[in-house]
Amino acid sequence: MIEFARRMEKVRASDIRELLKITDKPGMISFAGGLPAPELFPVERLKGITQKVLETSGAEALQYAATEGFTPLRQKIADRMNKRYGTRVAQRNILITSGAQQGLDFTGKIFLNEGDVVLCESPTYLGAINAFNAYGPAMLEVPTDDEGMLPDQLERILNTVENIKMIYTIPDFQNPSGRRWSLERRIKFMEIVHKRDIPVLEDAPYSELCFEGKMLPSLKSLDRDGCVIYLGTFSKVFCPGMRIGWVAADEKFLEKYVLVKQGADLHSANITQRNISMYMDTYDLDEDIEKICAVYKGRRDAMHSAIAEEFPKGTKCTHPNGGLFTWVELDGDIDTRELLVECLVNNVAFVPGDSFFPNGGGRNTMRLNYSNMPEDKISEGISVLAQIIDRKGH
Repeated sequence: MIEFARRMEKVRASDIRELLKITDKPGMISFAGGLPAPELFPVERLKGITQKVLETSGAEALQYAATEGFTPLRQKIADRMNKRYGTRVAQRNILITSGAQQGLDFTGKIFLNEGDVVLCESPTYLGAINAFNAYGPAMLEVPTDDEGMLPDQLERILNTVENIKMIYTIPDFQNPSGRRWSLERRIKFMEIVHKRDIPVLEDAPYSELCFEGKMLPSLKSLDRDGCVIYLGTFSKVFCPGMRIGWVAADEKFLEKYVLVKQGADLHSANITQRNISMYMDTYDLDEDIEKICAVYKGRRDAMHSAIAEEFPKGTKCTHPNGGLFTWVELDGDIDTRELLVECLVNNVAFVPGDSFFPNGGGRNTMRLNYSNMPEDKISEGISVLAQIIDRKGH
């Protein structure tokens, strides 16, 4: 009889990835996956860029490459982080990964032993829960409000819980809630962690998708001791299918990530890195992101208007000023997993909120994505969803 490694008992299929198999069918209005709008992908531009890369450096682009990644792209990422996020990183602090999700898996492999404790927001990103679970930690939720982790609760946990190995955060337009930490909360958080020798993982795929106001300093920019490991990606602001993300960290951490990367896949796709680098040389990525934000803002507004008009009174809903998601809390008697079954029959999909609580709970919550569907489909889908909620409520 074939025996699998014991860690496989802890690995579960992602609810989101499984849902995407269903939501791909024609006519489905999907609020499920965190999918960017495909009509905004620069397909025609990338045709020309790919041809130019192959013409100017085809042999190099199709060859094996350094594990750390394409040096010009790493330099661009460092420069961009310093300009837009307020960090002080250099090219040597950047490792290119196959999406930010690979950075999550590497972090678990580097830091976590079975029985270790990871602190996280409540709720938190399902993909991180799944990535870390393979290494057997306990995920401990820190009480969280609209401004971020509650500082007094964080300090209480740090003072009373043993074997905490890492704090995992998504400070900007969090997945799943859409919340953004306030500047004051970021500063207080870093004051607390600077008293302790503990790594902080700052997952920041949505930070540039800011619809109103200005971008806030990253935790990495407030880091005096080099304890913050930053995960970035081009997936939400460019093209997710290219699977290019990065880790930005002090060299004491980054060398470990490089070793793990060598054992995983040697290096991320060389030609893809070169395509992105040349695209950034040729076109204005900031201008592209401004256009993306304008579209997503309109879709967010369409979703919030429809929810306010159609959902039952008393429904709680976050109002993010960026990112891809809205978080909805229904009457406590409604189980959103049961709700989803009927919604799928009626060609509407979402992600039940209990997926984002590592220790259970949230059965009356849901995550809704607004970036992928046009505004008319958002209004139609929310109307169908509201009708089903109303039937369930009675």
